[in-house]
Amino acid sequence: MNQLEAGAGDRVTARLAELDAGLSRLVTDYAFADVVGRPGLDLKTREMLTVAALTAMGTAQGQLEFHMRAALNVGVSKEELLEIVIQMAVYAGVPACMNGITAYRSALNSQSSSC
Repeated sequence: MNQLEAGAGDRVTARLAELDAGLSRLVTDYAFADVVGRPGLDLKTREMLTVAALTAMGTAQGQLEFHMRAALNVGVSKEELLEIVIQMAVYAGVPACMNGITAYRSALNSQSSSC
């Protein structure tokens, strides 16, 4: 998780542990260790796919913004990121694309304000 965004592992773990001591291990171990950590796809490709899926879902704005920042952090260009969102207009609809554009703007603003 820290490869995606510095400090993300500690932040997510702490927030989930506030609710239940085992919840953070359950969520982070499965999603990030068991799935994202698998061989076969590099982290950049996995983040591109995650952004596409979350954009298409249209119901996970916070996670979409996190994964857009993460994608930028692992080498996805802002142009590539925008193209992913635009591509989803065809497969998930224009409303999902527009939500993705909102997340895209937020992710870029976060990147520029942290520099």
